[in-house]
Amino acid sequence: MSIQTTNELGSIIIDDHVIASIAGMAAMECYGIVGMASKNATEGFFELLKMDQLTKGIRVNSEEAKITVDIFIVLQFGVKISVVAENIISRVKYSIESLTGIEVSKVNIFVQGVRVQK
Repeated sequence: MSIQTTNELGSIIIDDHVIASIAGMAAMECYGIVGMASKNATEGFFELLKMDQLTKGIRVNSEEAKITVDIFIVLQFGVKISVVAENIISRVKYSIESLTGIEVSKVNIFVQGVRVQK
């Protein structure tokens, strides 16, 4: 799906893949995140995604003029999950709203795993 905005000059159509890319880059800038996990992690197994596959760890649902973003992440061991999640939520929401002008109604964080950094 995609989001369409219209003004006196014409229409702008933003694909969900673009919004997912913005969300992925914003989330990866946050402290404590190791990477994105695949959305279909089953039975406790997850796949840590490479930088060029960030959008596979993000699900964007667009309804009318609002967006809901689901982010599947792997965190670094020893960080406080609630603090990292709040940082990711605020950064992703700010990035999407400032770059696209579209309101983000929710950002949901799904912690798929914890990894010990060496």
